[in-house]
Amino acid sequence: MKYIERPDAATPAEFWESLHRQVAAAQWEVRVNPILAATVGDLPPGAALDLGCGQGGDSLWLAQRGWQVTAVDIADAALQRVNERAAQQRLSDRIHTERHDLADSLPRGTWDLVSAHYLHSLFDFPKARILRDLGEQVNPGGLLLIVDHGSVAPWSWNQGATIPTPDETLAGLALDSASWHVLCCEARDRTATGPGGQTAEVTDNVIALRRTD
Repeated sequence: MKYIERPDAATPAEFWESLHRQVAAAQWEVRVNPILAATVGDLPPGAALDLGCGQGGDSLWLAQRGWQVTAVDIADAALQRVNERAAQQRLSDRIHTERHDLADSLPRGTWDLVSAHYLHSLFDFPKARILRDLGEQVNPGGLLLIVDHGSVAPWSWNQGATIPTPDETLAGLALDSASWHVLCCEARDRTATGPGGQTAEVTDNVIALRRTD
């Protein structure tokens, strides 16, 4: 695996654009996030919103299973790779890409699944507001799935970061309890593989919510 250098960028768009150009050049394998597969695998397909879709592992996996996916990222380089892979797999009719800086604009639609895996930024980022607003676009019976880093991997750039617990993140969303059923709010350990092939035990914070009204 090729190491990815931390971009020296003044804006979120510049940072993620540079990062995804490096990832594309490194030709990393694109895979679905395992928590998404475990959570959604038995659900009937519908309309899905993939926030911070990156190189498209989750979007492609969902489309392969019949979901109509809106894949959103701030980086054109990431969206280009998603479109290329969708075309290669004959999934272009099931994946629609949109570029958004979520701090400034949000996709519009209604969704049976809103998925936010490792949605973060090294810049100021109103994550709770974004997820709360997009939660309003989840259909009754639909799912809001949030997976965050619960620990810092040894190879991460962000050593010493303060990480909220799942309960703190859920409380910060300030969702109407009458409209949401909490399916899961917990920390899960897993073995992660770093850019040099090294492994480490890390923690994911997982929140899964079902819209009830």
